[in-house]
Amino acid sequence: MGNFKNNGREWNRKGEPELVNVYNFIDPRLRRAVPYGVYDIHANVGWVSVGTDHDTASFAVNAIRRWWSTMGKKRHSKANRLMITADGGGSNGYRVRLWKVELQKLADELKIPITVCHFPPGTSKWNKIEHRLFSFITINWRGKPLRTYRTIVQLIAATTTEAGLKVRAELDENKYPKGVKVSDAQLAAVNLIRHTFHGDWNYTIAPRRRVN
Repeated sequence: MGNFKNNGREWNRKGEPELVNVYNFIDPRLRRAVPYGVYDIHANVGWVSVGTDHDTASFAVNAIRRWWSTMGKKRHSKANRLMITADGGGSNGYRVRLWKVELQKLADELKIPITVCHFPPGTSKWNKIEHRLFSFITINWRGKPLRTYRTIVQLIAATTTEAGLKVRAELDENKYPKGVKVSDAQLAAVNLIRHTFHGDWNYTIAPRRRVN
């Protein structure tokens, strides 16, 4: 995030170009913006959490949590399970232990099972969130320098399409440290049920029963 060139064109008064840096070399002094999105395929509605720290599994699951509490449970009040299609890598990758541990916490909170279906490695381009949500966000902010969090959140939230896409975006200023280790015991405590077909990519995490 900073005074960097953003591909695209914007109209300005003649002789009054917007001056930006041509190269966006990483500068540790500058703040970062980390978007994580949830796209409701049926409703054509998107949610984007814009993080200010690291893109970790804890951040990813908290974005899903915030989507559910803000939008999801209102639209799907009778839901008895939650299904997530996710990329195979990144903060929500199928090999990420913390992703499963954090999803267990969410399943316990919501008291419903969470089914996850990961796209196989190299096929994330087929994830509908890419070409139905983030592609239009990129179009909407083309040519605009992303200097502040407010600018980023407002441009994301202002994204619409002729097909009726609506997007809500909010800033997440929580801290999500990198390098959190998950022990074998913590992973074994996850109530994970692998599906018959590629159980490493397709599984359900059920809520754990509370012991009084």
